[in-house]
Parts: sequence; structure tokens; C-alpha cells
Amino acid sequence: PSVIGSEEQTEGQRSTLQCSTPYVCPWDDIVLHWEGYDPRVSEVSGRVQLDTSGVGHQVNLTSSFSWKDHSKKLLCEVSSRSRRASTEVVLRVRHAPKDTQVSLSPSSGNIGVGDTVTLSCGVGSSRPPVSGYLWYKDGVAVGTERVLALPGVRREDHGRYHCEAQNALGAGVSPPVTLHVFSAEISASPAAEVREGTATTLSCDVPGREGHPEELTYTWYKNSAWLKEGPAHTLLFPAVTAGDAGYYSCQVTNGQGSDTAQAISLSVTYPPRIPTLTLFQETQGGRLVIVRCTVDSHPPATLTIDRDGAVLATSGAQVALSQRLGVTASRNSLRLEIRDAGPQDSGKYGCTASNVHGNASATKVLVTRAAELLIQPSAEVPEGTAVTLTCVGTGDTAEEPLYTWFRNGRRLQESSFPTLQFPSVRGDDAGAFQCQVQNGNGSDMSEAVPLRVLYPPRQPVLSSFLQSQGGHLGIIQCSVESDPESNLTLQRADDVIACTQGCSQATNPRVHVTRSYNSLKVEIRDVVVEDEGIYTCQAGNSQGSASATVDFKA
Repeated sequence: PSVIGSEEQTEGQRSTLQCSTPYVCPWDDIVLHWEGYDPRVSEVSGRVQLDTSGVGHQVNLTSSFSWKDHSKKLLCEVSSRSRRASTEVVLRVRHAPKDTQVSLSPSSGNIGVGDTVTLSCGVGSSRPPVSGYLWYKDGVAVGTERVLALPGVRREDHGRYHCEAQNALGAGVSPPVTLHVFSAEISASPAAEVREGTATTLSCDVPGREGHPEELTYTWYKNSAWLKEGPAHTLLFPAVTAGDAGYYSCQVTNGQGSDTAQAISLSVTYPPRIPTLTLFQETQGGRLVIVRCTVDSHPPATLTIDRDGAVLATSGAQVALSQRLGVTASRNSLRLEIRDAGPQDSGKYGCTASNVHGNASATKVLVTRAAELLIQPSAEVPEGTAVTLTCVGTGDTAEEPLYTWFRNGRRLQESSFPTLQFPSVRGDDAGAFQCQVQNGNGSDMSEAVPLRVLYPPRQPVLSSFLQSQGGHLGIIQCSVESDPESNLTLQRADDVIACTQGCSQATNPRVHVTRSYNSLKVEIRDVVVEDEGIYTCQAGNSQGSASATVDFKA
């Protein structure tokens, strides 16, 4: 048989293949038919021609072929009893691209920011061949090549990708493939800077977290210290406090690895706390008062120092209101120096701190002394030094002041001279000195200032005693006056019996030693003749030494 029809068929269009023989055998059992077609979508019709215009037998196959029928073989067969003859037809079905798929590389493991990723558009069948490609990310066109290359992946590249393969008959669309970019990032809500008491949430997210194929674990850190771990991607602060401020980071982990988010700074703003107000009055040379105010607040507060309501200094302007005043300001700190301070500087000092969230204040009372006592050359001198004590008063009256001197609370002298002199100071002169200034405005007493005189040991007092009741007990005691404290050593000949500070001495169970300030007591139990002899007590300090002896008899 012969077959007539189009060399190519188009998917979705019906086409007819004609199979025929140039003869007819009406009285013989000859069959002409098609084999290999799908009867569900095909129609077969036959016609016999036997007249003067011609002779022939024809069977037509009309069908709608799909892309899967491409290269399929159909047979037109004529048979008569056991004899058969056939003609083969190979289908050529034209169709749009079919079985379009996206392949992702790498296909396993986490894809992080900066990695190289390729998406390839593959087609199972296309006739004619594919003539062009289109790539879409979340519905937006992003490329026209078969391979979409992402050489340095960003978080923004996360999304659903699909491709279209095109030829003259149409386009094949792939199912979408999700590119998961495994990159952790922290966000703060409502903001990274919030006021104290605000409900605040820190969220640690990877793109597509809700649709991620694997379970995720979140580890939170504050200032690089571990905070918590679990499946929760949020850190909640129902009412954030100043103590919650800091740098937060999180690590997200799945079965393929982990990624750590860049730390975010959570800043908590709050009104000033109660300021710390300190007052310092220098008592040695200069009559200086220092008022210092510090406060805790965020943002930084503006500080103001006042005396009895009158502003003396502010952190906003470091210009002194008076030549006697010096102002120094830094973050949440204000320092006021008052030179040549006197009674007029006494009063209630206040510090007020304020920022956009509120204000706070603190007060302290300063009583400034009109009299101050100065010791020259120093409040600690060796014996024999010339020492001058000077009583500094206000000196702002025309009337000549009267100075009264006290030592250890006892009155020493009174005169119109502001100095008390010791041309060659002695140890007995040491004590706590005060001066009182009297003038037309009244009187004022200075604070007590100690004068320490360093002197070598005086002659030690060495005594011995023998107690015979209840057994022979000998007692030898040495004491001395000195400043600083002396080291006392008791010897018999070249043997050291005892000392108040570290020394090497023979161990004797009959000897008991008691040590105190500038005193050494030795008890000898069961005294024997060998304990008799001359005992020497040696006293020494940084200023000199002295000694004394006693003849101890049993």
C-alpha cells in the first residue's frame, strides 16, 4: 500500500494520513487497515472506487497527535489470508518545548551570601529546537539565557525562580524552584533605639524562614555572651530597661550548617536618674571648693549647678560667671571650682539634670570655713625642724583680727599674729592644732590639722622583778618613747632573748614574750643562776637609736 500525508504534524491540530491500493478484489477476502494509532483521538474511514474513472481501495486515518507521539511508527497493512504487505510511517510532530525544568547548582548544602549559584533551564523535548529563554524571579523577568548565573549571591536573590523555553510554536514553562539564601539578619521592632518601658522585639530571620525545608535553631548572644537557644526566632522585651541595652547577635543552625548575623545595637533611652552631687573643700593652701555633679541618662543630660537658686554653671556653656569660678563639662558630668572660697560661698547647692525624657535634681549644703590652718614645710617633719603654722582668715575687714591657737583642744596662746612658730620643733610639740579668727564679723574656728613630729627613741626604761611565790618568776620589761615606733631588742651579752620585730633568737620554753607598741615584756619561769647577768634593751627607728641596761639577779 501507499501512504499520502503531511511530512510533519503539529501538536493540537488534526491531520489525515491516506493509505491506499490501486486495486480492488470484491470477491476475495482482502483487508486494508491502520495499526499503532490511538483510537480515543482518531477516526478511520474507508472508500472503494470501482468505476470507469478509476479503481482503488483507500483507508484514511484522521487524528490529533501529541508531542509524545513524535517518532512513533504507524503501519498501513493490506492482508489476504496469510499474505501481508505494509508501509511504515514515522510521525514528525511539531510541538512547543515540553517537560521544562529548572536545575539548581549547588543542589545540596546551605547557600550563603557571596556564594556562586547557577540555575539551568532544561527541556525534555522541543520541535523545532528552543529559540529563546526567559527567566523570572517572583514573577519579574531577570534573564534571557539558558543558564542564569549568580556569581555573588545576596540576601535579595532569595525567591522563587522559573524559566520559559520558547520556539515558533509556543513556550514551555517550568515549575518554580525556590532559591534559599541561608543568611541570618537581625531586625528590631519598633526600632533599634527605644524609650525605656517600650515593648520591643528583636527578630532573627533568614530569607524564606517560614517556608524553609528544615527545622531551624536560634542561639542568641548579648555582648558576645550566650543568652538563650531554641526554636524561637524572636527575643521579646515586654518593657525594655536600660540594662537591656547592648549588642545582640544570633546564630541560625539547620542540618547543613549555621550562619551568624551581624550584631545589632539596641539603644534604650531614659530620663536622668537622681544626680550624684559631691562637695569638696580643700583645707590646705588655696581655699578651694569643688562642686561636682554626675548623672546617668540617655541621651546625655544638660546639667546645671546653682547655689540657693542662682545658677553658677551649666554644661551648655563653659563660660564662668565670675573670675573665681572655673567650669569643666563632659558627658553627663559638670565640675565647678570656686577659688578663694569664703563664707559667702556657703549655702544649698543644687544640681539639675534634664533631657528630652525628663529631669531630676539633688541638693547638698556647703558650710565654708573662714579660717584655715596651714603647716609649713609639712604636716610631718623630723624633730628639730623649724615649723610655722599659719592661720588664714577672710582678711576682708578693716579691723585687725585676733588669733587664738589650740592644741588637742586646749588653748595655747592668743595674739594678733596669724602664725605659730616652732624654731626647732620637738616630739612633745606634736598634736592636732586649730586656730580661731575673731574680727568685727564674728569668729570662726578652723578644722583640726594634725602635726606629726618624728624623733628617735628616748632613753629606754628598763626594769626587772623577781617573784618568789609559787616558784621563781623573773620579769624584765623595756619601754621607750619614739615616733615612728621603735624596734626593741633584749639581749644578755651576745644572746638575743626577745625582740618586738623579726629577729633570730634561741628557743627557750621557760621564756614567754609579750609585745606591744614601743614595749617589750619578757617572763622567765623557774629562774636559775644561769639567768642572772646584765640585760641590755636596744631601741631603734628611722630617726636613731638608744639603749639601757639592768643587772638581773636570781
